[in-house]
Parts: sequence; C-alpha cells; structure tokens
Amino acid sequence: MEELIVTKDQLVEMFISQEIEDTDYGWLYKSNFYVNIIALHEKDPKYVFDVTDAQYYKISPIRQK
Repeated sequence: MEELIVTKDQLVEMFISQEIEDTDYGWLYKSNFYVNIIALHEKDPKYVFDVTDAQYYKISPIRQK
C-alpha cells in the first residue's frame, strides 16, 4: 500500500463508507492494512490550537516486522 494524502472531507467519507474502520488494534484500511493517520498542518505547530483540525491528512501503512 502506498501512502495517501486526503482532505478532511475525504477522510470523513472514508470512515462513513467504512473504507477505514476503527478497531481495537488500530485503524484498518480496506480490511487489509493497519494504518496511521497523520494530520498535516500548514501552520507552525506552536500556533496550532486544535491538533485534530487539519486541512489534509496522510494515511500511511504500519510496517509489519
């Protein structure tokens, strides 16, 4: 799986359509990969007051050992 960059609206839609599911073990993408979801902020982090509110998010697979 390649990393994806999605907008906030796209991410919300992915959860609604269950393309990404919240499980006891983490976020499961398309029932195949566990992923990390990382907020991408355009501002300097010291000026970000709500860390969950970003314009874009990066979805990256969790590497298996």
